[in-house]
Amino acid sequence: MEGKTYASLKIENIVASGVIADEIDLAEISEKIDGCELNTKRFPGAVYRIDNPKMASLIFSSGKVVLTGIRNQEGLEEGLAKVLVSLKAAGVKILDVPRVAVTNIVCSYDIGRFINLNRVIATLSLEAIEYEPEQFPGLVYRVQDPKIVALLFSSGKIILTGGKTIEDVKKGLDFLEDKLKDVLSDQKPERK
Repeated sequence: MEGKTYASLKIENIVASGVIADEIDLAEISEKIDGCELNTKRFPGAVYRIDNPKMASLIFSSGKVVLTGIRNQEGLEEGLAKVLVSLKAAGVKILDVPRVAVTNIVCSYDIGRFINLNRVIATLSLEAIEYEPEQFPGLVYRVQDPKIVALLFSSGKIILTGGKTIEDVKKGLDFLEDKLKDVLSDQKPERK
């Protein structure tokens, strides 16, 4: 969809993970780094929170790290750099080239109109859909290429998860909107 705008598409969370060191002494870093907590009874890693950009880092003794709470690529790069600087200052030998990559992007989108979820079930391929309104008010639609999971709500709000790039998310959204075109065309127009 050339030139399409995604005005209401909003990144809610970016999750990245990878390896930054061969090993990390969690007890040592939790003592030396402000904002780094270790409670092995509750969680097997250290949790290091940063305020700017706002994010949480889950740090494991294996040298692996998971970064979450980030809302854009710049925040990811800036946050990772701060984590690496703090760990180096605490005596951790960081890999020459840390291998950290985006593993999941969670976005919200507002289609701008109500969605009749029962019509979606009647119209679309059932193997890609899960809908049990007694347990969860949203319809789960699994897009195969790219692998994106979309949660559709009757309000017209959609949550998209599973993309590794914003282009994946947009491609999944385009596919979904194309599938919903017939369902939405004979419903009431825009909601107010």
